[in-house]
Amino acid sequence: MMRMTETVKQLVIINVIFYIGSNTIAPAAYDYLALHYPLNEGFRWWQPITHMFMHAQMPNLMHIFFNMFGLIMFGSALEHYWGWKKFLFFYISCGLGAALLHMGMTYYEINSLLSELSDLNLTEADVNYLLSTNHFQHFDSDKKIVAGELYEILQRVNANQDQYNIIEAAAREYQTTAVGASGALYGVLAAFAFMFPNAELMMLFIPIPIKAKYFVPALVAFDLFMGIQGGSIFGGGGGIAHFAHVGGAVTGFLMMWLWKKNQFNHKRWD
Repeated sequence: MMRMTETVKQLVIINVIFYIGSNTIAPAAYDYLALHYPLNEGFRWWQPITHMFMHAQMPNLMHIFFNMFGLIMFGSALEHYWGWKKFLFFYISCGLGAALLHMGMTYYEINSLLSELSDLNLTEADVNYLLSTNHFQHFDSDKKIVAGELYEILQRVNANQDQYNIIEAAAREYQTTAVGASGALYGVLAAFAFMFPNAELMMLFIPIPIKAKYFVPALVAFDLFMGIQGGSIFGGGGGIAHFAHVGGAVTGFLMMWLWKKNQFNHKRWD
């Protein structure tokens, strides 16, 4: 096994510090550093970078464990051959590419859902409220809606249950934050497969060696499929930013392709 390289070590340390800190002494940092939807009032310009150092909150340890394990295993190999400057530039770029595709797909999904409600004649103020309000607080213990602004809007536009379900789904997309190094890690995986196509890899639960040039594209394609279907091969359910994974992998592949095509000068990053 290749030893952990210095920049990878520092990235792991930063991720662990962010994880412990946001779960103990500074829990408010989670919402402040996680990636919000750009039109959400919680969005800040630094979140496309900081979200890649944040992970699912305790007691979930598997999210950060698998990401850091993958970063050590594959990132160290890349840093060993590239040097720290080029590796760090690549890693951050893939994380940003992941965030960009994730935000773009969230925008598409929200607007697709809202387009199904065009016959309700909702005002812009109505839409902003419906997307940003906490829908759980508008229902009692018997799951019946209570009097309030949400109730008034739904009554005024005569929304039925199916239409409310669409509103709730759009609000969930609008309010959900994204965290994790997974997008950047998928870029690292794409670069590893590009540089070492015949290296044999195995999934933990499928102990069959598969060459990287087949393993990584299959992983990305399957993750994309599960994203469209609303599931995941990791984590057992929703809440996974699948398009961030795809965005990181695509960014990593495109960067490798461009560097190879233009015979990238390694000294630029030394």
